[in-house]
Formats: sequence, structure tokens, C-alpha cells
Amino acid sequence: MSSQTTKTGPRKTRKTATSPRRKPTSRATPQTALAATSSKQDPANSQLTEHFRELRLPMFRENFQTSAERAVTESLSHTGYLAELTDLECQARRQSRVARLMTRSQLTRSKTWDNFDWKRLPIQVTRQMESLRDGAFLDRRENLLIFGKPGSGKSHCLCALGEQLVQRGRSVLLTTCSLLVQQLLIAKRDLRLPKLIKKMSSFDALIIDDLGYVQQSREEMEVLFTLLAERYERGSVLLTSNLPFSKWEQIFKDAMTTAAAIDRLVHHSVILELNVSSYRLENAKNPRSKSRSNKASPPSK
Repeated sequence: MSSQTTKTGPRKTRKTATSPRRKPTSRATPQTALAATSSKQDPANSQLTEHFRELRLPMFRENFQTSAERAVTESLSHTGYLAELTDLECQARRQSRVARLMTRSQLTRSKTWDNFDWKRLPIQVTRQMESLRDGAFLDRRENLLIFGKPGSGKSHCLCALGEQLVQRGRSVLLTTCSLLVQQLLIAKRDLRLPKLIKKMSSFDALIIDDLGYVQQSREEMEVLFTLLAERYERGSVLLTSNLPFSKWEQIFKDAMTTAAAIDRLVHHSVILELNVSSYRLENAKNPRSKSRSNKASPPSK
């Protein structure tokens, strides 16, 4: 029995007309706009660089491209990107201002808040000094008078406080009483005394160290009194002295000038007494304390 086979042709498939696929189009977003701006080939970068230089915005000029790239990757908003650049600029300006103020202050760099041995002082003095660190007393034009024996730490105390005030953007000037008096006398001789006093009035805090250590003439004390009188309720005076008020007539030479000087300094003032022994004398008597003094430099006077 023979088998019959049937031949069938290939199946014909029915073709349907399809529209060609369209390539996806990318929409412009703030991120892509920033990415385009951050491109180094973008001519706008050169223009921005010149504008930031003209406007004296060095941190903007140095960081706007890298910050733009980071803004894209981190999906920062336009305001977030601008806030980052502004923060960098403000930080740089604050640091630059503090550096200028520190140089202008003539503070002793080795006498800082951190290396002063505060444990030597009475606890009430330490707390009072701590409360002055924010500089609010300068806004009230208050004075700070520190009394104590030589070596008790008066000078270091004021230098340490001055350093903290500068770190907070306050203008400070440190000078010894003898040097200050000589500058005032020269200015008086050259008919520049009002100009010098006006220059010193630009400082938030005038630190006068060692009042009473060196005996001054009547003429010298007259120019010092003139400065204190001009600064009264206009700017803060911070001073150290080894002489109590009862002996200040030795400084200002007559009772009337002495009373007037004390009256102007005591009004609106904080008065501290460092009733401690000499730091240098302690070191001389106890050699073991010298190893501890390496961690805290000895306060002066």
C-alpha cells in the first residue's frame, strides 16, 4: 500500500504597517542646565570667572564649577547650589578678618586661652572670665580691671580674653602703659594727640598692661588721663595693675586726677582680683611643676 503525500506551499505571513520608532527626547532640567554650565568648554565659565574676580569673590571663582558638578550628582536645587558657594565665601572672609584683627591687635601669640592654667585662679574669677568670652560687655562699653601681684597671671588673662574676642570678630589693641604714654606724648608734641585718640577709639577693646609698674611724670599721666576720659562710655578699657586703688595717687600724682580716673574706670566695670602666688616663684621652688608648665605657658605679671 503506497502512501500519498500532499505538497503544501510555505505559509504567507501577513505584514502590518508599523510606524518607525522615535528616539526618546531629553527634557531640559535644572540639573542638566547646571551640568552644561559646569562644562569646562562652556564660554560662560570664563565670563563668570572674570565677573567673580571683578566682584572680589575668590571662593565663588575657585569653586563654582566643581560645586555645579556636585549639584548635578546630588540633585541640589539652584538655591542649594548658591547657598554652598555663599557659605564658602563667608567662611573665607571670616578667617581673613580674624587674621587681620590678630595681626593688628599686637597680642602675644603664645598667651592663649587654651594654654592658661585656669585651675590656679579662684573659681569665681574663672567663671567671670568665662562669661566675658562672648564679648557682650564690649557692646555695653564696660571696662575690665584686673589686680594682682607680679606673676599672678594678669597679663596672660587679658591676652587670653583678647584672643577669644578677636576670634569672634572684635577689634582689640594690646599695649603696655609705658609704651602707650610715650606714644601719647609724641602725638601731643606733634599736635596729633586728637588724631591718635580717634584712631584708638576704633578698637572695641583697648588693653593697657602694667599700669603702675613704672613711675610716670605728671605730664605723662595727664595724656593718659585724657585718653581714659575720651574713651569713657565710648569704648571698653581692659587693664592690669599691681597697685590697689588706694595707691593710685602714686600713678596720677594728685588726688583730684586720681579720683576722676578711678571714677571713669570703675563706672560700668568688672573688677577681678587674682589673689594667687607668683607662677614663676612656684616654678622656682618646685622643679616638678616645670614639666607641667610645658602644657601651659606661664602667665606674665
